[in-house]
Amino acid sequence: MNKETKDPYDVLVVGGGIAGEEASLNLANMGYKVLMVEKDYSIGGKMILLSKVFPTLDCAACITTPKVSEVARHPNITVYTYSEVKEIRKQGEKNFFIRVVKKPRYVIENLCTGCEECEHVCPVVVKDQYQYDLVGRKAVFIPFSIANPRIAAIDLENCVLCGLCEKVCPADAIDFTQQPVEETWQVKTVILATGFKLFDPLKIPRYGYGKYPNVITSMQMERELAPTRPYNNVLRPGDGKMPDNVAYVLCTGSRDATVGNPICSQVCCMYSIKQAQLIMGALPMADVTIYYLHIRAFGKGFCEFYQQAKGMGVEFVKGKIGRIKEKKNGNLILRYEDIESGKVKEAEHDLVILSVGVLANDEIKAAFNGQNLALDDFRFIRQKDELSNPALTNIEGVFVAGAASGPMDIPDSIMSAGAASSEAASYITQKNE
Repeated sequence: MNKETKDPYDVLVVGGGIAGEEASLNLANMGYKVLMVEKDYSIGGKMILLSKVFPTLDCAACITTPKVSEVARHPNITVYTYSEVKEIRKQGEKNFFIRVVKKPRYVIENLCTGCEECEHVCPVVVKDQYQYDLVGRKAVFIPFSIANPRIAAIDLENCVLCGLCEKVCPADAIDFTQQPVEETWQVKTVILATGFKLFDPLKIPRYGYGKYPNVITSMQMERELAPTRPYNNVLRPGDGKMPDNVAYVLCTGSRDATVGNPICSQVCCMYSIKQAQLIMGALPMADVTIYYLHIRAFGKGFCEFYQQAKGMGVEFVKGKIGRIKEKKNGNLILRYEDIESGKVKEAEHDLVILSVGVLANDEIKAAFNGQNLALDDFRFIRQKDELSNPALTNIEGVFVAGAASGPMDIPDSIMSAGAASSEAASYITQKNE
C-alpha cells in the first residue's frame, strides 16, 4: 500500500536510540521539523534496557525515559516506530527523497490503550527478545514496561490466529488485515544514528554459549540487574540458584581478528566493572572475578571507578580464556593462560558472563540510491574528518551520530549527536546565504 504526503520535513533522523533522540531534540528545539524512523517497536535504543551507567551508577532508564517522552511529545518531531528507511536518494542540494515503510503491528495504534488484556489471554509463549531470551513473552505483547509508544504488537510468525486477543480487546484495536504502508517524503538533510550490534558469542564455540545455560552475555546480566528485570534477583538461568562465584570474560568478540573484529569496543571493560559492583551490591557474599587482557579505563572518572571495584573486592586476573567446560552440577571450569605467570590454569565458577563487543550496524548503506555511503575498514560509517568535523560523511548533507561511526559510550554518543545536529542545522541554513 502506497501513501504519498506533501507536508515536508527538514530532517530525517534514522534511529531512535540516545544519539537519535539527542539530535532530534536539538533540531526540533531550533524549530526544524524532524522525522525520526526507528526499526524497533519502541524508541530508546539499548540504553533504555540498561541497569545503570558508569562511572556514576546513575539509573539508565531514569536518564533516558524523560528524553524518550520529550521526543514522543515534541510538536516538531514525528516518530515512526517499527518502520524502515528503504531508500535515500539525493536529488540536489538540500533535497533528499526518502522512502519509508511502516510495517504492520496488526494493532491499530491510535486505539490501543496498552491495557495488556490481549497478552493475558494469548496461549502462545515464545522467547522474549527484550529480556534477551531469559524469559518468555506472548505472541501478542507490549515490548517492555516502559516502552514508548506503549502499544501492543502481534508476532504473526508465532501467532496461531486463535482470535482470543481480538475478542477481549476493549478498544477493538486488533486488526489482522493490516498491510505495510509505504510513504515518500522530501527532506533537506539526513542524520544517521543507527547505533551498533552486539557480537554473537556463538561464533566462539569454545566458550560454550548456547550450550551451557550458565554461560550468559553481558546484556543478559544487564537485564538481571535492571529495575525492569525478568527475575527478582540475580539468578543462574540454568537452575535458578543465586550465584556465589561469578566470572567475566572480557574482550569476547573484541580485539580478536579470528572473529573479524580486531578493534577495541571501548565500553566492555567499564560496563563489566559496573556490573561487578552491582552484583556485589545485590549478592554481598558473592565473589566476582574479571579475566582481562588490558583494562582500558580512559575516560573521566573511569580509573577511580576501576580502583573502587578493586577496593570492593573484585578480583582482576590478567588472563586469556582458552575454553569453558561444564560440570554436572552446572558449574563451569575456565581454562586460561595466566599472562603474568605464563602458566595455564583452571578455575571454577558457577556463572560466567561474556563481555561481548560492539559491531557495526551497516544496514543503512543499502538504502542509499545513486550515491555510495562510505564505510571504514570495520563497516562503521566513515567519518570524512574525524578530528575537526566528525559528523561529516562522504555525502554532503548526510551526517552521522553516535555509535554508527564507531564504538563509543553514552556521553560520547550524546556529544556526537550534538555535533551532528549542529552540522545539520548549519547545512540547512546555508541555502539562504
